[in-house]
Amino acid sequence: MKKIAWLVAGAMAGGVLTLSMQALADKEASPLPLNELRTFAEVFSLIKQSYVEPVDDKKLIDEAIKGMLTGLDPHSDYMKPEEFKELREGTQGEFGGLGIEIGAEDGLVKVVSPIEDTPAQKAGIKSGDLIIKIDDTPVRGLSLNDAVKKMRGKPGTKVTLTIARKNETKPLVFTLARAVIKTKSVKYKMLEPDYGYVRIAQFQEHTAEDLAAGLHKLYQDNKQPLKGLVLDLRDDPGGLLNGAVGVAAAFLPKDKLVVYTEGRTPDAKMRLTATLQNYARQNGTDPLAALPAQSRNVPMVVLVNGGSASASEIVAGALQDQKRAVLVGTQTFGKGSVQSILPLGSQGGIKLTTARYFTPSGRSIQAKGITPDVVVEDATLTAADQALRVREADLENHLANPNGDDKPAKAAKPAPKLITPPQTDKGAEPAKPEEGGQFGPREPSVKNDYQLSQALNVLKVQQILEKRAN
Repeated sequence: MKKIAWLVAGAMAGGVLTLSMQALADKEASPLPLNELRTFAEVFSLIKQSYVEPVDDKKLIDEAIKGMLTGLDPHSDYMKPEEFKELREGTQGEFGGLGIEIGAEDGLVKVVSPIEDTPAQKAGIKSGDLIIKIDDTPVRGLSLNDAVKKMRGKPGTKVTLTIARKNETKPLVFTLARAVIKTKSVKYKMLEPDYGYVRIAQFQEHTAEDLAAGLHKLYQDNKQPLKGLVLDLRDDPGGLLNGAVGVAAAFLPKDKLVVYTEGRTPDAKMRLTATLQNYARQNGTDPLAALPAQSRNVPMVVLVNGGSASASEIVAGALQDQKRAVLVGTQTFGKGSVQSILPLGSQGGIKLTTARYFTPSGRSIQAKGITPDVVVEDATLTAADQALRVREADLENHLANPNGDDKPAKAAKPAPKLITPPQTDKGAEPAKPEEGGQFGPREPSVKNDYQLSQALNVLKVQQILEKRAN
């Protein structure tokens, strides 16, 4: 007998998670701890007999299972059948809701990032906001899955969020209309002639394919090979593990190591390289078929920050270790564990942490993160905003770093500005996003995004150094 499991490399529960298939063989059952089970049965009986109100048997068992999993680490969880269904819907990049990536902090729900072009983003909900009530229900004590369930619903229906925001004396109240959230995984544009920009918001089923199509369009429109490319993974919470391998494979030579995993079982030990079998979709076709050949050697900068987690850290770490790209930005989130989604006979499932992943050089980023080569802070964030950033090491019961170091690596000093940040002439229109790659109202540009302008500077410095070397 075999069970089907999905490997998840998502940042936090409640975010958009995408999955890949893996078969896990049934393991020999462990002996049951009879004394502890007697205690469980005794507590169960006392609740049934003496609790102030009658309690349904199923509710007690469900909550016991949930507690057993959530007590392990921040990412293991129990999903009822309807929650399991919602998770599967989210893997396809489309679901009904508000469009918020969330995590847990001090018993509350914290906004990691609003998804672009969604009701949450349009209403003005920001990264770092703490959701304290959903409609009339206080959030404290709710699991992330329960919070997600309350925020999702039929498109057009409304939900009210009460939010605590740093530097605001009173809670903010937002009434949002739910919508069908069709998240765009890959967006792209030309920053200026010869320099392209690609943003990956999360790793979904078609991310590698959409990346290849976007790069093809950039090369086609530029009419000559690009001189540089910025890959933006900021606030990317993760997603499909083999989607991350596919993105890394778009820029690495064939068969280069992207990531490997270590766990207790043979199934949890993998070495994933830039090879078709490690990133192909279920139909077996190559999602990188439309990839321009020049993409594997175009000078690259990868933008990361504290919201870059899991699958995005896999890509960033692989390109950094393989000396394929320069990383610019700030320390990443530090989620270095893999979750397997195991279906249960009840039609529900469990999300269970089964492995740690490592970059090609053997680095574990668990509870530590990846340090960029060039540290560039976000000029729009205050010190208070920076303090609101939650990372893996801040989460209760987080897994330890196997190297015994849960502290982020000491950041390098910010690099000096070698080139004056590009300026846009007054009255000039900003670069138009390519058709199919619309960014919405928060379209990044070198004029309003300091980190992006510095990434472009790094690319131009690379060009200067290359010419001098030749």
